[in-house]
Amino acid sequence: GMHALGIPTTRALAAVTTGKDVYREIPLPGAILTRVAASHIRVGTFEYGAARGNVDKVRELADYAIARHYPDIADAENPYLAFFAAVTDAQAALVARWMNIGFIHGVMNTDNMTISGETIDYGPCAFMNTYTPSTVFSSIDTQGRYAYGNQPAILSWNLTRLAETLIRFVDPDKDRAIELLTDKIQRIQPLYETHWLAGMRSKIGLSTEDPLDLELINDLLSVMEDGHADFTLVFRRLAQDLRGDNDAVRNLFEEPGAFDVWARRWRKRLEQDGIAAETGAQAMDRVNPIYIPRNHKVEEALAAAVDREDMMPFSKLLAVLSHPFDEVAGNEAYAAPAPVTDIPYQTFCGT
Repeated sequence: GMHALGIPTTRALAAVTTGKDVYREIPLPGAILTRVAASHIRVGTFEYGAARGNVDKVRELADYAIARHYPDIADAENPYLAFFAAVTDAQAALVARWMNIGFIHGVMNTDNMTISGETIDYGPCAFMNTYTPSTVFSSIDTQGRYAYGNQPAILSWNLTRLAETLIRFVDPDKDRAIELLTDKIQRIQPLYETHWLAGMRSKIGLSTEDPLDLELINDLLSVMEDGHADFTLVFRRLAQDLRGDNDAVRNLFEEPGAFDVWARRWRKRLEQDGIAAETGAQAMDRVNPIYIPRNHKVEEALAAAVDREDMMPFSKLLAVLSHPFDEVAGNEAYAAPAPVTDIPYQTFCGT
């Protein structure tokens, strides 16, 4: 799962059945999930306190969050402004990691955004298959608010809501406080883009920075979108291209010609770094997973457990996902995209 992919996340400690049904789209067996995290404080926790007008409690919450998560800023000249900056950095880095890996949270509201910078509240989440920025899986996200490509914008929206709860603590002069917080808000997207670009450089094997890298990466994404290529497998198979197996990645595109043009630019850029092909390929394999929680494999495991009380598919899937970067013979089915179907895949909050 996400932890094995190196992405900050809450962890599941235990799951127990209740013996009673819960009523979602259909009756489902109820269960209680025990989670562990650095904390469960969210942007929404601050909103809740502010909405109730309890200023002292919001300040107390902020002081507690600083002491628990960001103790180094407790003695800062303006600790509440520094706290906001620390949360924005943690969340910008987190969402960049999501985008680097093709993860779609699905219900990215303020109550599902932690102060610690950990992924929380896995409900209608899923991983993207073919690269399509407008991808939505959640059954309740009918307008695409939390689509893959919208996640960076929602990051800024959510953090702005946090800023609103901190205004009176940042400066006694409200206008000055808003000015200081607005400056931090305006840095969120550049901060996110810095984290995202660093991650994408690693995914295509670059170890140095060049002003044209952003264009090179965006052009690959455009070629992937036009060619209906699988997001995860394209990046994984680029390493095979470095090893001389050009067809491994070419065959993922409906029309490989556009990829061939891009690949020539990419190889030329790699020459600037002067890294040996195998060294670069190994570095790419360390950041580009071969196995992700493919939606159809997750559904298979859920169906077996719920319908037949058969935990073997779940146990096997968990074992594979515990080592997402290590390709193992015999596990090809866990790397393969879902079979093409006319029925769009949907996720639900009760998953």
